Parts: sequence; structure tokens; C-alpha cells
Amino acid sequence: MKRIPAEFAKSLITTAIAAACALSLGTTANAQDWQPEILSDGQPDITGMWNNVGATATPLEMPDEFEGRIPTGDELAEFIARRDEARKGNVWDGFENSNGVGAYENYWFDWFWSDAVADAPALVVDPPNGRVPAYTQTAQEAIRLNVEEEHDSAATVESGDRCLSRGVFGMMMPTAYNNGKLIIQSPGYVMIHSEMIHNTRIIPIDAGDHVSDKIALWEGDARGRWEGNTLIIESTNFKYVRNMRAPGRGNPPQNAGRKMIETFTFEDENTLRYTLTVDDPMTYEQPWTVAFPYLKDDEYTQYEYACHEGNYAMETRLSGARVVERGFAESGN
Repeated sequence: MKRIPAEFAKSLITTAIAAACALSLGTTANAQDWQPEILSDGQPDITGMWNNVGATATPLEMPDEFEGRIPTGDELAEFIARRDEARKGNVWDGFENSNGVGAYENYWFDWFWSDAVADAPALVVDPPNGRVPAYTQTAQEAIRLNVEEEHDSAATVESGDRCLSRGVFGMMMPTAYNNGKLIIQSPGYVMIHSEMIHNTRIIPIDAGDHVSDKIALWEGDARGRWEGNTLIIESTNFKYVRNMRAPGRGNPPQNAGRKMIETFTFEDENTLRYTLTVDDPMTYEQPWTVAFPYLKDDEYTQYEYACHEGNYAMETRLSGARVVERGFAESGN
């Protein structure tokens, strides 16, 4: 049984929240005037549908034009609006002469119908340069093998495309669609449901130590606690996955020694400030943190994401790879 060392966890949480507040245009002043309802077990009431779609227009890493400085509110608003307008106006019209299969029309994406939130110049708030840390040599080799061997079999395909798990990153980060997260509470627990792969995380609150080191889980073993109006979730016991979806370049491995710390802080009745810190020294050269808002969205509806049902893509991509291999063999290449 183990915990994330208290001083290490406290340092990561403090750094994450401080960095998020420094880069955010939001203010926590309203949070001092408004307090969430307290449930019978002492938990602040975080139940509801929360949506991070507004953060999809924010780049993962700090744009070159803002490197080394924090933009003004007007600069940031103009930058985010420009990115949002560009993607909404982008039309896929070259498929007739393409070797690909085309793409979705923009109206299928959550962000097409939503307003972007000018919250920060980048999702990465730590390190201070707003960049994802460099991969280790081990991670670089794993990424190379993922590209080279991805379609050797179903077992080497990215875990989200296998309908197994998108991991904590894939579940909580802004994405193309299914950005709404349903949070439900019961005494001693918080449940977070993402309809992408119909995935649910059940987080015990004040539940003590993590499970045995011998138990490894796709999204780790989570333990939650409340500090005032901030829900803190610490996760360990991650299963090793060589090819799992992650922000940045390629799909680096999720290693067994990974630790993740998430915070949900009420800024007001309709806004949660979310941070996610990952410490995985076998993959990244240093810990790093993303931050962005989740907004209350009572009108959002989660429609079924039937990933396994008729997952024709798996059969098609593997059979297509075999056809390509035969073509290379017949051509002598």
C-alpha cells in the first residue's frame, strides 16, 4: 500500500494551481462571495454536466508570438477568436484528388456550435515556457515502434482505437467532440463519466492508501480529497501501455511508475478551474501541467459512443495493412 509522498504532491498541486492562476484571465474573486452547497458527507456539491469545449481553441503549447511573456487580455481574446474562426471556416474540399478518405464536416464537432473561451495562451501552464517537456530516449523509441508496428496486429493499435481506454489524458483533455463530462456524487465517492468509449472513473474520497503495487489499472488507482472548494485527485498504479493517446507529438507510453494529480477548483457557480499534472520520468524529462476551465452546461446531452459496436475500422485498417504489405512484396520493395 502506498500514497504519493505528501510533500511531493503538495508541491505539484501548489505549482499547478499557481501557474493556472497566473496565466488565466479569469478571477477567483466571485468564488469568495459564492460557496457551493455542502452534501451530507461534507463534500461540496460538484454534481452536474461540465463541458471543456471552450478550451478546444486554446493551443496545447505556448504560441511563438507569446513566448517569454504573458499576453494582454485584448491580445489573447483576438488570438483565440482568430483560431476559432479559422477552424470553423475551414472546409475539406480536396478529397476528390486525395488518397485519404476525407474528413468530418465541421458541424459534427462540438466546437462548431460553441464559443471559444479566451482563458489562456496555452493549455500547458508548467513548465513556465508553456511547452510539453522533451521525451526520454525510451519514450522516443516506443513512439518509433508505435508508428512502425501499429498495424501489425490489433494488440499494437492505439488503445483508444481499440476501444479499451483513452487514458486520463484522452478522457479529460479538450477534444473534437464528447467534451461534456457528467459528475455524480454519492457518500464517499465522486464519479466522472465521459461518453467517449463510455468511460467512467469512480474516485473514492478520503479512502486512505492506494491499492497494492501488484494491481495495475488503465486509468490508474485514484484517491480523492477536498481541500476547501478544491477537489484533489491523486492517481498511481498505472498499467504500462506502449501506445496510448496523449497530448503533443506521437503517442508516448504510459509507464507503470506514472503519477497524476488533478484539481477541480470552483471559481464560481458555473466554472471549475481544472489542472492535470503528470509525473512520468520514464516518458517525460520533467513533470508538466495543463489547465483550463470546465463550464457548467445543463443543456449538454451525452449521446451513446458505441465504440465496440461495429468497430469496422479495426478490421479495415488491419486488412488494408496486409494489402499494402502484399503490394510491397510483389513489387520487390
